[in-house]
Amino acid sequence: MGHQFTRAHLLLVLIIASAVASRAHKLKSATFLSPELVLAPGSVTNTFHYNVGFPTGHIGLKSFHVEPVDSGRPIPLYDTYLHHWAINRYVIPKGGSKSSSSSSDGESAKFVRNDGICQGNILGQHYGSGSETRRTATFLPDPYAIEIGNPEEGFEERWMLGIHAIDTRGVVDGQGCMECLCELYNVTIGGGYHGGLKCCEDGDQCRVKLGFQGRKRSVYLRYTVKWVDWVDGEFLPVKVFIADVTDTGERDMTETTGCQVEYEVEPCSNGDDDWCVDVKRLNFTLPASGYVVYGVGHQHSGALGQAVYRQNGEVICKSVPIYGTGHEAGNEAGFVVGMSTCYPEPGSVKVTAGEKLILETNYSSSGARGHFGVMGLFHIFIADQLPQPPKPTMATTFFHRSISAAHVFGGFSAESWTILAVSGLAALLVGVVGFSIWLNKQRGTEDGYQVIMAIGMSLV
Repeated sequence: MGHQFTRAHLLLVLIIASAVASRAHKLKSATFLSPELVLAPGSVTNTFHYNVGFPTGHIGLKSFHVEPVDSGRPIPLYDTYLHHWAINRYVIPKGGSKSSSSSSDGESAKFVRNDGICQGNILGQHYGSGSETRRTATFLPDPYAIEIGNPEEGFEERWMLGIHAIDTRGVVDGQGCMECLCELYNVTIGGGYHGGLKCCEDGDQCRVKLGFQGRKRSVYLRYTVKWVDWVDGEFLPVKVFIADVTDTGERDMTETTGCQVEYEVEPCSNGDDDWCVDVKRLNFTLPASGYVVYGVGHQHSGALGQAVYRQNGEVICKSVPIYGTGHEAGNEAGFVVGMSTCYPEPGSVKVTAGEKLILETNYSSSGARGHFGVMGLFHIFIADQLPQPPKPTMATTFFHRSISAAHVFGGFSAESWTILAVSGLAALLVGVVGFSIWLNKQRGTEDGYQVIMAIGMSLV
């Protein structure tokens, strides 16, 4: 009997190791550094870097995590404010420049934007974020992924990384510089434009305190990509949509129509109310039907939260800001350091092409100045189909065969009970391991961040 237990335990270990390894080997990970960004106190970089490091081949993207670093150390937002970043896919004819971050790619690049919904290449990125990037989950639960790496014949796929960062060391008004208040950059736009992207373009300078001295330093974006090798039938593709609360709905490709990307939050009329909320809503539709897999908002300082809901008030996804409370990078007091995400139960939230949806974005408008250049974007990932029920594992097959064998030979001997017990335990443990992995991914905790399920009717 002891010999049988030894063999059974060995089999149990092999089964569990096989189950864990079979899942673990699928997920791959690589970390890259952006090209060097040289910043001085008050300076701005708003640059686009072509042909950046990225996984190759026919793959499925699972997550994309970013943080600003200086010589490998995380940089706090109160020193360098990460206004936003975006990673865009493009293709060029085969045989193009092989150099890293080749600026010549921009001349021949054909962008492969996400699935909508803005005009042209506006907000066409597959991933994008800002100050909240460190504590916002992006992991897609199995079996879902963004399918890439299969360009049309004669082309090769590459990636462009856009980075907008502001060095706020020694500036006279940190909040004003981060919101790109035009007067602090000595820029005049006119037409009632007081602050935003037009006033803090690449090379612009925010006002620094008189006599402040600070060295130039090298800053990088360190980004970690997780992916799986694409296997048809094993993974399901998702469509990526980004809704913009400023979208006018028109598509005539002028500067004043379509997605405007940013807007101004005017202050309360009396300027001293304790609690004033600016509410902006967008009625929109998606061009495709599917099941919501993942959703997250993007807002700036002053944010109070966002939600996408149906005409009857049913919430599809809610995303609220996480404000820092400390001094360390990733928890900077007063900054938006994360956005909650939603991972609906598979198949529980379906949207239909053409269905009228509402995006609501809330900002605080308390105080005398309001907010400038704020954003109200919402990322929605949907899948055409639901995953198939899981196939029997090695352990469950062994379990059923043990029962069948015992039945055929006329009952359970002591040895049969031993094998049955051990195989049952193996099936249970493998199931627990598999369920734990699945649950973590459903909750978006692969990157180590806690997320909030999107159920509830009110934003605040």
